[in-house]
Amino acid sequence: MAITAAASRLGTSAYSNAAPVELRSSWSDDDVEAVIQAVYRQVLGNDYLMQSERLASAESLLRNGKITVREFVRAVAKSELYKNKFLYNSFQTRVIELNYKHLLGRPPYDESEVIYHLDLYQEQGFDADIDSYIDSQEYTDNFGDSVVPYYRGFDVQTGGRTVGFTRMFQLYRGYASSDNSQAGGTSSRLARDLASNNASSIVPPSSSDGSFAFYAATDDVPPKNCLGGSYGESGRIYRLEVAGIRGAGYPNVRRSSTAYLIPFEQLLPKMQQIHRTGGRIVSVNPA
Repeated sequence: MAITAAASRLGTSAYSNAAPVELRSSWSDDDVEAVIQAVYRQVLGNDYLMQSERLASAESLLRNGKITVREFVRAVAKSELYKNKFLYNSFQTRVIELNYKHLLGRPPYDESEVIYHLDLYQEQGFDADIDSYIDSQEYTDNFGDSVVPYYRGFDVQTGGRTVGFTRMFQLYRGYASSDNSQAGGTSSRLARDLASNNASSIVPPSSSDGSFAFYAATDDVPPKNCLGGSYGESGRIYRLEVAGIRGAGYPNVRRSSTAYLIPFEQLLPKMQQIHRTGGRIVSVNPA
């Protein structure tokens, strides 16, 4: 069953009917290899992994039944491989976002979670912070010792929050996307939304079928290409941010965005015009 009716456009269709990867008691060599590959994909954010980078010692312990899947996840998350990919070159808030995504399968729900892990990292170090995710009751309830962590932010689950669904799409940019290949680079994706306690916009990942990738203007400043104006003497002014417009006078660049300042009485006609030009309205907010 699809997660939403727009699962294919949002890049989540691969997870619609996918069962969690689990290492059962009667496992085979193929089962262990599938678990190892799933852990690398999940914990390393689908980043490319060379054969020489694989954790041979930890893999051997798992194959011989000396450690559980949970402990293998811990080994990967604490490895220099993980630190080189995500810790050393990223802002700490971005690291926390990725730790939540990789280890708990969801985004941070509120700013207090980020503050907690910032303090823990400063006081006890990175390894202790990783332990706090993997040893948490949330991890135990959802994955236990034998299930590979997976993205839970797309589903409605017990104890989950609706805001987790929208924020997940700021961290997840498609099944084939890597956490080290996104347009946002090493910057935090959720800092502003968490600080203001706002839900994030859901924007489909870009793809070869003409979809687009959009990132909201920073510091609430409209893009340079801002059409329209605060005309009209009556009614409130609204700001529409649009991506994906095609046509004469519009740049054919996926990540370009356009902002319009429209009075309320002209809002519906303008939205209809945008849809006719192939644009997609990303946000509508009072100006």
